[in-house]
Amino acid sequence: MTQEKQYIMALDQGTTSSRAIIFDHGGKPIAIAQKDFKQHFPKSGWVEHDPAEIWSSQASVILEAIAKVEIKPKQLAAIGITNQRETTIMWDRDTGKPVYKAIVWQDRRTSSYCHQLKKQGHEEMVTKKTGLIIDSYFSATKIKWILDNVDGVREKAEQGKICFGTVDSWLIWKLTRGQEHITDITNASRTMLYNIHEQQWDEELLELMDIPRSILPEVKSSSEQYCTTAGDVLSAKIPIAGIAGDQQAALFGQRCTSPGMAKTTYGTGCFLVMNTGSSPVSSENKLLTTIAWKIGDEVTYALEGSVFIGGAAIQWLRDGLEIFNHAKDTEKLATSLDGNEGVYFVPALTGLGAPHWNQEARGAFFGITRGTTQAHFARAALEAIAYQVYDVLHAMEKDAGDKTLEMRVDGGASANDFLMQFQADLIRSKVRRPKITETTALGAAYLAGLAVGYWKSTEELHDLWEEDASFEPKSEEKEMKDKLHFWHKAVKRSMDWVEE
Repeated sequence: MTQEKQYIMALDQGTTSSRAIIFDHGGKPIAIAQKDFKQHFPKSGWVEHDPAEIWSSQASVILEAIAKVEIKPKQLAAIGITNQRETTIMWDRDTGKPVYKAIVWQDRRTSSYCHQLKKQGHEEMVTKKTGLIIDSYFSATKIKWILDNVDGVREKAEQGKICFGTVDSWLIWKLTRGQEHITDITNASRTMLYNIHEQQWDEELLELMDIPRSILPEVKSSSEQYCTTAGDVLSAKIPIAGIAGDQQAALFGQRCTSPGMAKTTYGTGCFLVMNTGSSPVSSENKLLTTIAWKIGDEVTYALEGSVFIGGAAIQWLRDGLEIFNHAKDTEKLATSLDGNEGVYFVPALTGLGAPHWNQEARGAFFGITRGTTQAHFARAALEAIAYQVYDVLHAMEKDAGDKTLEMRVDGGASANDFLMQFQADLIRSKVRRPKITETTALGAAYLAGLAVGYWKSTEELHDLWEEDASFEPKSEEKEMKDKLHFWHKAVKRSMDWVEE
């Protein structure tokens, strides 16, 4: 079979939908299939998914994508997987059935336990080993919650009968019909159980959280031939050869392979990641030190700032308040105004992430008057996304000691020209959007393709990045500083709303 007739499939399992995208040798998507799945909010601050629905939605889009281009499954040279990170799934090793719903990265149910850990003085040790701060965002306290609150699970775990996995592990378990219990180093680095310096599960952290070692998956690199599919979904044994958490995959897909290069993904949340090279950089500004990827024996590190509510703010205005019918309507609404007219929105719907890290903050609109309309709400939500990204980038520049000359962007909201221009105005730097904005899936495809020789080297991939549009600062710097003043005033007033 000639190379031109082979393709790479990326499975992009996100927070609100499962997707399968087939890429050709030029890095172009030739088929995309997507299926949304239900979000569960059983209590205030709780966010859950059904693991069975995650799998069924992913399995269905695999077949749909193949059917769209009428290729044979054996024409897939490899599969790469990228996933919503930190989301925690635990299942019975014998039956393969989940013991509880998937606890999503946005879930805040373990916030009080995280406070206890901080008060007990564990944060310095945790940060030193993992590069993370103690927060309910990460997997470790979610695992502990399931062990402590679901009948019989801890006993089974201590008997070696329970598997824990982030979503990548769950998908591989299902794709291999229970033969492989693995993850990659990027997903492991987001659990708050993995020592990013020694590159192994950390016994001290496991003891602190009271988590049995036996439930954890084997940690692999981000690009290697791990295993093949069992053949029941795809009717062929396809190599699974690339895994990376969604933000690391997007960094790789954006070709930010040199230290100092950064990207922001505007998805459900917003995630700004900067490549820091072969050495981890400790943050003095509440950012996360994380593993970007591992290829061969070489580990690349990154600094990351996570905004919990990005595009989810638009989704909430659309579905929760029903202010507009489609997310794309926000651009027209925002540009119908000459300015924000003093209306600001702090989208702390699940607390605030970097660099504030305030779990008790809650969402709030400020500056509302009798003249406030749906357009003001839409514009305030878009501006709030950009303000949050500015705060993270400002902190990142302090840690790195350099001004960012350009930011590469991707994700659904990056298609909004108003948002991208406002972002450029705020950060006073160029914003560059690629022609192919499916960079998360593309990164997973690249990692898988490199492992099987579909692409020969990372250098070959650089020529595949093409610009769609760039945005230069246009507004006066003083105007932006004034807006930031009121934004930070609003953020301060939204903090610590929830009282213990």
